[in-house]
Amino acid sequence: MNKSVITNGLAIIIVVLAYIFGHQLVLSIGLFALSGALTNWLAIHMLFEKVPGLYGSGVIPARFEDFKLAIKDLMMSQFFTSENIDRFLQSPGKESDFHLAPVIEKVDLSPSFDTLVKVIMESSFGSMLGMFGGQDALTPLKEPFIVNMKMSLIKMTKEETFQQLLRDEIEQPDVMSEIRQQIEDIVEKRLNELTPQLVKEIIQQMIKKHLGWLVVWGGVFGGLIGLLAGLMQF
Repeated sequence: MNKSVITNGLAIIIVVLAYIFGHQLVLSIGLFALSGALTNWLAIHMLFEKVPGLYGSGVIPARFEDFKLAIKDLMMSQFFTSENIDRFLQSPGKESDFHLAPVIEKVDLSPSFDTLVKVIMESSFGSMLGMFGGQDALTPLKEPFIVNMKMSLIKMTKEETFQQLLRDEIEQPDVMSEIRQQIEDIVEKRLNELTPQLVKEIIQQMIKKHLGWLVVWGGVFGGLIGLLAGLMQF
């Protein structure tokens, strides 16, 4: 269930009922809760979508090129090292396909998650997250991020076009450095096929449901502030 919709919906119901029955204290609670939940929902929405007139919105699509570069550096530094390529070329009885899944499963993707967190914290939403624990609020996203990223990388390396390009290039009688450069070119070409929309959807699926708690707590703390404000008026 969508935490944001439920939280905002409950806040709206409280406001409407309080207004109908003329209960000022409950109305104050509802209005403040709606304000907190709606503001946090908008902030999460602005991470993924560009909102006209709101500076800093759409930060993840805006950093699309940085995201692609981080994936490329990760693959070249972890998967296609000179040692791994040399070991593969010297192994007897190798199959026609390159099975990279076991390698990808063992790779530490924590640096990629740290890069994503850094992007978010350096954005205009860093101060907002500071109200909910700062970087610690994003810690629950680490495991789903790593799992989904490994699945995406494994899927990409299993595609026939990727496999064929890799075979064609590695089978050329070139020196190791040239082979590695050719592999880097292949990786870059495949990453260039990614669109900002696709990258946005990948990240959005992984973290949006977790960031939904920001909306819930925004409504809770907003309601408490509304209660305090209402009591101070009596």
